[in-house]
Amino acid sequence: MRWATLERLGEGMEHDIFFSISQTPDHIGHVPSEQEMFRNFFQQLECADRLGFGVGWIAQAHLSTETQKSNTRPVVPHWQGEVGLCTDFPQLASEAFRRTSNIEIGSAVVSILASGGPIAQAERMANILMLHGLDPNEKRRLHVGFSAGRFEFMARPYGIVPRNAIEEAAWPALRGQIFLEAAEIFLRLLRGDVVNSDEVRTTVLTRDNFRSDEDWQTVQEATMEFEALEAPPEAVHIPNRYVFEDLQIVPKTFNRSLLNLVAGTHDPKAQTFVNTILPVSVFNLSITSPEVIDATHLRMKDAYHAQGGEWTRAHMPRTSFVFVNAEDGLSPEEQSQAAHKEAERALGAYWNALEGTIDPDKVNRAANNALIGNPAEVAQQMVERFHPEDRIMAWFDFFNHDSDRVCRDMEAYMNLVVPAVEERLRGGLNG
Repeated sequence: MRWATLERLGEGMEHDIFFSISQTPDHIGHVPSEQEMFRNFFQQLECADRLGFGVGWIAQAHLSTETQKSNTRPVVPHWQGEVGLCTDFPQLASEAFRRTSNIEIGSAVVSILASGGPIAQAERMANILMLHGLDPNEKRRLHVGFSAGRFEFMARPYGIVPRNAIEEAAWPALRGQIFLEAAEIFLRLLRGDVVNSDEVRTTVLTRDNFRSDEDWQTVQEATMEFEALEAPPEAVHIPNRYVFEDLQIVPKTFNRSLLNLVAGTHDPKAQTFVNTILPVSVFNLSITSPEVIDATHLRMKDAYHAQGGEWTRAHMPRTSFVFVNAEDGLSPEEQSQAAHKEAERALGAYWNALEGTIDPDKVNRAANNALIGNPAEVAQQMVERFHPEDRIMAWFDFFNHDSDRVCRDMEAYMNLVVPAVEERLRGGLNG
């Protein structure tokens, strides 16, 4: 059985693009209609295809962010608009492939806890791969990024909630274990296995699953009360979330060489676990520190499943906000000033929307990791901040609904920034 591997397209950095399809107010308060959002997406996708971006990564979300603000415990209480409009990645990916010729398509990311859970999601991925691979000459891969979900409220209606007092006390550490259970089911089904829940990993919580002694003690106390124990348990057994007899998904014979799997988790144990089943690469975020990135590469050199080949830096796309200004009629200095103003405006709106839901230190790192300036400045920043063999996932539509402008920025990036980066890298290598 063959699995997709990420092949080097050439020397130097590789360049992907991220599409958020986030229906949020821009700096003047304009919120495009849903129809406008999707028209903008396809315009930008087709532009990315012409320009030569490698993979178009599409964000997936579920359920109205605006509506969840009325919940008892809203996850993102300050968000304006909808965090994302793509709720059905396979359907959008199919249309994306139909409209393009060269670019590959990826999810960033599909929740395998929502929309029916891991079984339903595995069948849907098998289905699109079957249809996509009917052409024997098809080479473009489907990159399936999967995770527990962007926000918890998107999975709660699908039953991903505590079932008793023990689970209530263990949440959110338990949620990470539910993801591992779901991931095993999802991956084994895509592998072609007949799966029975009796064969799936069991969840056993210990002190190692928790950040502090206090958190673990709370779980122990809840277990003692719920199970009428006289002493704190050293381990707490959690019944499986998904219970089923033998099953196998259909279709069975889809072209697995067109599938590349990517785990949306920074948990080292999770990254290692999924690679005991199939080759699964990993994501990083714009807020990920260089130390975590280096540690991940080192770990994955050993952990990456043998069927995926040798681990390379290109297996982990480096997400980065891009605020590049190459607008006509402006001097390089004016372009730089305009780019910084645009970045400040967009990042400010984003952090206000996430107020109270994200570590302020992470906010600062994200701002510092953004690529901001005229083309020459952005090129220099890329050379300084990234490894020559990194794979960049550039994010242009960040709180920006001027689709024509987004396309011009994409053109500036590929036609001006990337050649300048390659020239600098060649100079460094030859110097």
